[in-house]
Amino acid sequence: MRGSFDTDDRPLVLIWEVTQACDLACEHCRADARPGRHPDELTTAEGKSVLDAAARFDENQLVVLSGGDPCKRPDLTDLVAYGDDLGLRTSLTPSGTSSLTGDAIAALSDAGLRRMALSIDGGDAESHDAFRGEAGSFEETMRAAENARAANLPLQVNTTVCAQTVAQLPAIREVVREIGAVLWSVFFLVPVGRGQLLDPIGPDRADRVMEWLAEVADEEPFGVKTTEAPQFRRVKLQRRDAGPDAGLERRSGVVAGDGFAFVSHTGEIYPSGFLPKSAGTVREDDLVSVYRESSLFTALRDRDRLSGKCGQCEFRRVCGGSRSRAFAHTGDPLASDPLCPYEPDGYRPVSGD
Repeated sequence: MRGSFDTDDRPLVLIWEVTQACDLACEHCRADARPGRHPDELTTAEGKSVLDAAARFDENQLVVLSGGDPCKRPDLTDLVAYGDDLGLRTSLTPSGTSSLTGDAIAALSDAGLRRMALSIDGGDAESHDAFRGEAGSFEETMRAAENARAANLPLQVNTTVCAQTVAQLPAIREVVREIGAVLWSVFFLVPVGRGQLLDPIGPDRADRVMEWLAEVADEEPFGVKTTEAPQFRRVKLQRRDAGPDAGLERRSGVVAGDGFAFVSHTGEIYPSGFLPKSAGTVREDDLVSVYRESSLFTALRDRDRLSGKCGQCEFRRVCGGSRSRAFAHTGDPLASDPLCPYEPDGYRPVSGD
């Protein structure tokens, strides 16, 4: 349990990767997306069953429809409307392409979409388009932001942090403010998919970036959160000289499998899209039961099972480290997160750390 939110019972965020199809070729793409849709994608009926299961977690469950580019599915608006009828809070992470028209965004908003997240990985067209692998992507993304505002649809901005983008963060901050986003979600690279070809930043620099992000959160009207960098919570506590217990009264420590679940385009149930270790499939297993009872998910929710520095860290209950990054580097989702430079009080390395 994390504060008042019981992550043993349900995830804070359930992501359904509705397709891996996408017209972009982004350098960091977890899905290694391709232009065409996979022939074994979940059907509309199967997708609605996923949404039915989400509503069994909670009628107000947050569901993120991701990709690839979810706009490549012709039934997307129907799926959003179905989720809205169930009472779900549905968000969308589309690609910045010409398919994201004003009419398409208005239709999604009318169907009940609650938020749209746009990816911005550079403070100008040149840097963003180079990272996204498509000329004109920045312009399309800015146009989509304008259309979202016209549809009264709250905006979130997603940004990848790696060696190629870290210097752009101050400029991206300005863009986030200018387009009126309500949240900036900053993703620290996990080497999966095409992201394996990118260079991550080092642990010490990661902590410095998080210290800067904490300042941004204090100064800007929009919220700031990190993805696959739960040590941001440790950094924020340390900035105010607070101990690890100070964060337990709030929802905190959400990591892969613990407050987070992912359904792939073909129905595999993962703790996260960045931790592609299957605990079942929605075509054969009950999504709610897999989250609550499978050995993989229950292990990830037991912070006392973490090994190495993460297992000995006094901040493990409010942080827990990126389980996805640990898995990507070691094959063990319970190992230490190599991005974290923090040495726990009384840390004693053991063989294999």
